Amino acid sequence: MSPRGIRARRPRVPKRTIWLAAGVVVLAGTGVTAVSVTGGSGGSGADDASRPAQAHTLSLDGKDPKKRELPRTDTQMFSLVGVSWEDSADDFEGTAQIRTRGAESGTWTDWRDLDFGIRAPETEEGDASRVRGASEPLWVGPSDAVEARVLAGGKETAVPDALRLDMIDPGDEKAGKGQGKGGGKDGNGKGNGQGKPSAEPGTGESATATAGATPSGEDAAPTTAPEEPAEPTQEPTEAPATEQPAPSDAPAPSEEPAQEPTATEPDAPAPSEEPTTEPALPSEDPTAPAPSDTPTQEPTEDPASPAPSEEPTTEPTPAPTAEPTAEPSAEPDPSGSTSPAAPAAPAIVSRADWGADESLVADPPSYLDQVDAVFVHHTAGTNDYDCADSAAIVRGILTYHVETNGWNDIGYNFFVDKCGTVFEGRAGGVDKPVRGAHTYGFNGYSAGVSLLGDYENGGTPTAAAKQAIADLSAWKLGLHGVDPEAQVTLTAAGDTGVYDTGEQATLNTISGHRDGYATLCPGTALYSALPEIRGAAGASVYADRPEK
Repeated sequence: MSPRGIRARRPRVPKRTIWLAAGVVVLAGTGVTAVSVTGGSGGSGADDASRPAQAHTLSLDGKDPKKRELPRTDTQMFSLVGVSWEDSADDFEGTAQIRTRGAESGTWTDWRDLDFGIRAPETEEGDASRVRGASEPLWVGPSDAVEARVLAGGKETAVPDALRLDMIDPGDEKAGKGQGKGGGKDGNGKGNGQGKPSAEPGTGESATATAGATPSGEDAAPTTAPEEPAEPTQEPTEAPATEQPAPSDAPAPSEEPAQEPTATEPDAPAPSEEPTTEPALPSEDPTAPAPSDTPTQEPTEDPASPAPSEEPTTEPTPAPTAEPTAEPSAEPDPSGSTSPAAPAAPAIVSRADWGADESLVADPPSYLDQVDAVFVHHTAGTNDYDCADSAAIVRGILTYHVETNGWNDIGYNFFVDKCGTVFEGRAGGVDKPVRGAHTYGFNGYSAGVSLLGDYENGGTPTAAAKQAIADLSAWKLGLHGVDPEAQVTLTAAGDTGVYDTGEQATLNTISGHRDGYATLCPGTALYSALPEIRGAAGASVYADRPEK
């Protein structure tokens, strides 16, 4: 547990009102006030198929300064829970335990501890007046009742002020799509989570969050991966239907799309083109065949042959399954970074695909000069989740980080689940050096990757999860020419409980959260696996280490 942090707070008026009070109910006999708050754009919530994520809170009031207790209380539906308090600079030392009732089973769980160790970002984002101190959120699955107890411990003589229980209903993923604002756009103002996978290789918009990266294995992005040459694969069906020379779209010279037609080319394709009288038309303008729409007529050369589907095979057909992310570096980096050309990227589920409610994000992302290190975390929730629930867990954490912590967006840059699926975290472009909020003191140099689950209390990271973290880290560091098996010296930007402000820290380029900040994260089991993960990253096909 880190020591109490003392920081100058610079209150500022938030750009928008986050808390939308939907109702206040005093629970009889409990001394607890229930407040329902909802974030994001909305939806009526009447249709479960389009239910937006919502946050509900219970104020933990009481006369005893050292403890708060909440008896078993019926609540609105929630799946993720934590506790929060007014002053984010107050690093609470004590225990917080909760138990919940399953909405379907009707049974109560055992008591579970909430973990502490979240620290607000060391930037203006962390100094905003809306920012609160909070525990790590705990995924409990669909629940409709809760019981809680919080006890001050250590040097603490009282529980924090304005203590409350925060319960998150992650909603349905359909409710979060297509609701973008500033946070849902990359540095070039292009959407990277606006209702379609971020898989447009030639544009640089999160091009690396690509193709077929959904947990279910669906081919989410291959249909969008081909660039402009993909058009010939659709047009051939029209041309063979008319063998007449009537379509005067320069059919003869377009026979050879791989070469730029010249004024002399009509002589070559003429033998295969029945309308020998038409080549005179394109010869009048040698540049006419150049536009990309001319290849759409090339199938007229031989309607009976399958050649039309083969001629454009150089790109349209293999593109979806080949290297969908080999071209992101073609677009300028909004951060001004001049990192090496991007290698192929691992499959990443985009924010649009996991259902991020982009209306929660008020401000656009900020960028680092480059990524020098990757910090590995765990969500400290539960390992008893189905991978089909991973997207809902990430949606819940987004809502918690914004509505409970008061941050601008989700803190981590990426998530990985136990099945090895990778999810895009904070908006701004997975192939960009987006500044996150995950490792206090070192957010200005690094990317944060969080593994869903608890690896401090018996959980063991799966082989698939470890390989996914290794591949993702190798790729992310490789974008900036950083060796995943090397070390780097960074300057602490705050008192972290491990390093003082301004102190030089020599860290592995793939480190655990506890290496930079006083916390148990990422848990003993995952931390012990980091040497193996570094080795796998160094051998990864996504590694792009500079030659020595």
